[in-house]
Amino acid sequence: MHKNPFWRVKHPQRVTPINNTPNIQNPSMPPVPGSYPPGAPQPNYGGFSPPPSDHSAAMMMPPPSSQIFAYEASQDIEGHVIITMPPGKKTEHLGIRVQFIGRIDMSVGIHEGKPHYDFVSLAKELSPPGALYQQQTVLPFRFKNMEKELESYRGRNVSVRYMVQFVMERKFVPPLRREHDVWVQLLQQAPSHDEPIKMEVGIEDCLHIEFEYERRHYHLLDTIRGQINFLLVRIKIKYMELAVLRRETSGEGVLAAAGGAGANPPPNQGNSDANNIFTETQTLIKYEIMDGAPVKGVSIPVKLSLAGIPADLTPTYTAVNNRFSVRYFLNLVLVDEDDRRYFKQQEIILWRKELG
Repeated sequence: MHKNPFWRVKHPQRVTPINNTPNIQNPSMPPVPGSYPPGAPQPNYGGFSPPPSDHSAAMMMPPPSSQIFAYEASQDIEGHVIITMPPGKKTEHLGIRVQFIGRIDMSVGIHEGKPHYDFVSLAKELSPPGALYQQQTVLPFRFKNMEKELESYRGRNVSVRYMVQFVMERKFVPPLRREHDVWVQLLQQAPSHDEPIKMEVGIEDCLHIEFEYERRHYHLLDTIRGQINFLLVRIKIKYMELAVLRRETSGEGVLAAAGGAGANPPPNQGNSDANNIFTETQTLIKYEIMDGAPVKGVSIPVKLSLAGIPADLTPTYTAVNNRFSVRYFLNLVLVDEDDRRYFKQQEIILWRKELG
C-alpha cells in the first residue's frame, strides 16, 4: 500500500507545533532565510487572522513547515501583512497589492512542468506608489464574499490550492513576492434521494453472490452497512476482503475519458491513455470480513466506519473543470484455495457534513 500523500487537518487545540516552526500568529515571525537580498524589505504574514468561527481548524503542511488556517467556504479571508526593513533604510516601490488565488495545480508528480489553472483571482491594492520609511509597516487586508467553489485538495498528481499572495512592485528590479496557503472546506447537504446499492454477481454454475449496501452517498464520518449473501457456492473460498479505494484521475479531458481505459486500472497502479489521462488508485484500508468456506444461504454482515480510516478522506470530485476527478470505491475480493481472486467494485459518493 502506498504511503498516504494527504495531510490531516487538526483543530487548533490539538495541534502540536513542529520544532523551530514559526507561528503565523506571532507578528515578530522571522522571514524565510535567503528569500530576499540583504537590505531588502521582507514581507511576512505574521498577523494572519483565523476564521471567525468556533469550528476553525489548523493544518500542518509539508516543509517549509508553518501553521495555516482552514476556512469554511462562506467565510471571509482576512489578516495583515507585516513589512520589515533594516533600521535607517527606505524603500521606494511602484505599488503594493495582495491577491487571493484559487488554483488547480497540475505541475507536480507525473504532470511536472505543465501549467496551472487559476479559477479564482482577485487583487486588492494595499498601498499606492511611494516609499516606506518605517522599520515595520503593517497593512491589513480582507477578501469579502469571495466565491470558493472547490474544496482544497492535495493529491499525487494534482492539487487544489487557495493562497494569499503579496506583491511589491519595484523600479528596475523584479517585484518582491511571498505567498501563504489557506485551506478551504465546503459543507454540503445530504442528498434528498439516496437509493440502496444492490447487485448480483458470480461465475456461471460456480459462484453466485448478492451484495447490498444501505445507500450510495456517505458523509466523511459515516458508517457503511450492508450484507453479502451467498446464493450458490461450488468453489472452495479461503477468505473474503473489503477495501476502500481512492482513484485520482487527472489530465485534460477527464470527463470524456471517464469510461475509458484509464478509468479502472488495477488497485494501487497508475495508468494512462493516449490523451495523457493518468490514474492513480490507492487502497486506503482493507478488512478481512470472512475466513473459511461459506455455504449456500450464508449471509455475511458488513459494517465499515469511514471515521476509522487512517488516511484523510475528501469529498468526491467529479471532473473538476474537466481536469481531474477523485472517486471512491468499495472493493469486494474473494480468494479461493488456488489463490485466484474474484473481485467486484462499487462506487460510493462521499460528501462533507462538518468541518475537520
